[in-house]
Amino acid sequence: MKPLRLLMTADAIGGVWQYATDLAGALAPLGVDTVIALLGPAPSADQRRAADATPGVTLVDTGLPVDWLCEDAVPVRAAGAAIADLAREHAVDLIQYNMPTLAAAPAGLPTIAVTHGCVSTWWAAAKRSQLDQSYLWHRSLMLEGLRAVDRVVAPTRAYGESVAALYGLPLAPVAVHNGRTAPAEIKPGPLSDEAITVGRMWDSVKNASLLDRVAARLAVPFYAAGALVGPLNERVTLNHLQTLGEIDDDAVRQRLARRPVFVSAASFEPFGLAVLEAAQAGCALVLSDIATFRELWDGAAVFVSGDDAQTWTAAVEALIADPVRRHTLGEAARVRAARYTPAAAARAMATHYRALLSGDVTRVAA
Repeated sequence: MKPLRLLMTADAIGGVWQYATDLAGALAPLGVDTVIALLGPAPSADQRRAADATPGVTLVDTGLPVDWLCEDAVPVRAAGAAIADLAREHAVDLIQYNMPTLAAAPAGLPTIAVTHGCVSTWWAAAKRSQLDQSYLWHRSLMLEGLRAVDRVVAPTRAYGESVAALYGLPLAPVAVHNGRTAPAEIKPGPLSDEAITVGRMWDSVKNASLLDRVAARLAVPFYAAGALVGPLNERVTLNHLQTLGEIDDDAVRQRLARRPVFVSAASFEPFGLAVLEAAQAGCALVLSDIATFRELWDGAAVFVSGDDAQTWTAAVEALIADPVRRHTLGEAARVRAARYTPAAAARAMATHYRALLSGDVTRVAA
């Protein structure tokens, strides 16, 4: 069978990079060659090496902007047109937009959008207020892109439903869960009496300030891995979490192999790759009680509602004090994590690709 050629957009700022490279690698055995069109800042040397080592992947650093770092729709529309030109240049069969605003520019090819997050849904969780007028252009362009593509996918059903409600879509995006390959080279060690959180600490929806208050109350170390400063100079000051900064994948895996209690107090998380990585390592999970986490981890995690630091502290302390329950929860998380693999995501996405290429552009409900 002739290989299917896919152009997939990505950026190197957050989880979309890991999603795109993992998915592209898993698509190769299914007969899909992928051109990853990178937008935004250049990838790190480690990111570039990983992409270059992924079979079936061609990485193109476009220099085009990421939508949420723009001030209006003009550069995003231009980026969408440039992506369409790039798709024709590389003779691809279809385009997967991991930034749906780009789809507002006509491509002349079958198109699929995966909505990993957007300004409007993030704002609702972070600000709990009406979207600022200066971002209304993004909501409008996002809606235009979602309506323009042949199919819309979300990483969880819960997030897809929130997107459908916010943008008034007639059908919710179809859910295709993200995946990560569990590292075989690092074996879990004995339970370590500590806690850890991993992610963009500067992003207010990660609630790092709440976890900092929890760290002040805990008798065990509480580590935080991730950037403290964002691309728009967003900052968080942490006085009690033991910050590790941005560490590479191997260093994160080594930390998780110690099986600390993994904590995420995120108020907005369309999927959560860091939680999945912790679950693969057999860490007990303490998570915010949000719909996406419930969809993925119900029955395999401790859920905490609200932002009371003492409640969160008690949840972590209870697991530290009860190693049997902690081990049981960690094993439940590890077993659940086995559902969420790049191979499973690739099989689902390839089904959608081939349906579109066969002329089936029927919108699919979640």
